[in-house]
Amino acid sequence: MPPTTPTISAILPSGEIIEAVFNPATSTTDLVTGSGGVWTVAPHLDLPSGERLVPYSATNNLLVHKVVLLPSEPEEYGTDAELLEEIRSFIHHHVALTPRFEAISAYYVLFSWLYDRFNELPYLRVRGDYGSGKSRFLLTVGSLCYKPMFVSGASTVSPIFRTIDAFRGTLVIDESDFKESDERNEIVKIFNQGNARGFPVLRSEQVGNRKEFDVRAYTVFGPKLIATRRDFKDRALESRCLTEEMGQVELRKDIPINLPAGFEGEALGIRNKLLAFRLRAFGRERRSDSFTDQSIEPRLRQVFSPLLAVIDDPAVREEVVDLARHYQKEIVADRGLDVEAAVLEAVYGLQKAGKPLAVKEITALFLDEYGEEFGGKATPRWVGSILRRRLGLRPVKSNGVYVIPPGEGPKLARLFGRYGLEEGSGRGDVGDVEAVPVTGGLF
Repeated sequence: MPPTTPTISAILPSGEIIEAVFNPATSTTDLVTGSGGVWTVAPHLDLPSGERLVPYSATNNLLVHKVVLLPSEPEEYGTDAELLEEIRSFIHHHVALTPRFEAISAYYVLFSWLYDRFNELPYLRVRGDYGSGKSRFLLTVGSLCYKPMFVSGASTVSPIFRTIDAFRGTLVIDESDFKESDERNEIVKIFNQGNARGFPVLRSEQVGNRKEFDVRAYTVFGPKLIATRRDFKDRALESRCLTEEMGQVELRKDIPINLPAGFEGEALGIRNKLLAFRLRAFGRERRSDSFTDQSIEPRLRQVFSPLLAVIDDPAVREEVVDLARHYQKEIVADRGLDVEAAVLEAVYGLQKAGKPLAVKEITALFLDEYGEEFGGKATPRWVGSILRRRLGLRPVKSNGVYVIPPGEGPKLARLFGRYGLEEGSGRGDVGDVEAVPVTGGLF
């Protein structure tokens, strides 16, 4: 008997994809192996090394209780555009979203089935109070995503790390289900580490019954559907989320108050088609022009590029770019409320007046505007610290006074743009987002 390895999914050196499937009608699991338009379904797969891959057992607790949803078999779907329309129609029928976010959600479903072709990814997030439709969104869109993991009912955060690491699918989570601050901090850690490949979460775990602990790395990279009641405090995390404010759209009469009996079967049928889509589309080359709008700063382009790489429709691509521009404006507005922005505003005023950028003069101009609020601590030393530590500028001593030297001009121009003082270049590397020319279809 060859050694066996329980497998949910894998990619062979040949490029063939392996995916576990679960048939709830027969309570059986199998492995689908294939690429392009050709695949086989079998109870196991023997590798040339002598290793035998087997699917997770059909009695696996997470599969039985529908915490993790898998396809049951690959199913033909026609064209990519037809599949996309079926996804969008399913979402439209079950949850009320703005047209733009409905389109983005449909593309995010497609993207989730190919997410492991990318090094960076965004999250899909809905925000709103109780009764605004957040749970319906999670159920509807989550049921179509790649290996969705519905973990909101977890009593602690610990099993969430293990579930993500084991299944490597789409995390579907309502952040408000975790009320303790420590639990929320652990959830945020998953969000912060999970949008880029190669940043696992480290946790100390006891070894057996001994009082000895071992550090283990858990992979948390993957798509995520998130529901929250308010913004995240971490602005970097906010910038990773494509967000819909729930309740903007009136609940249509054709949306069922309770999910219909055929909901699960319809979602399973679409997941089956998406499995065939993954087998066909995974090896396709992708467009290299994912994001060309240089007015949007690199971090946002890095987040939006993977999603844009899966969108072929020019109108929808422009909708996503408009959303990125909206996020850029929000970020600039938020920065404008910071003390860094106030100090930079003083620098900007001196530069426009053609005066030397002396720290002493910057402090005086800052105090003219904000002295009542910061007068007790706004000394030249304090302002110099803001310039150096928060804005990354390097004042130098010249003729006995500290000034911002002319060599910092390009950096100042970028800062003025980032903080909304004037239009900045926004130039910078998008980051390590895989993208190569597309050959056809949606991908």
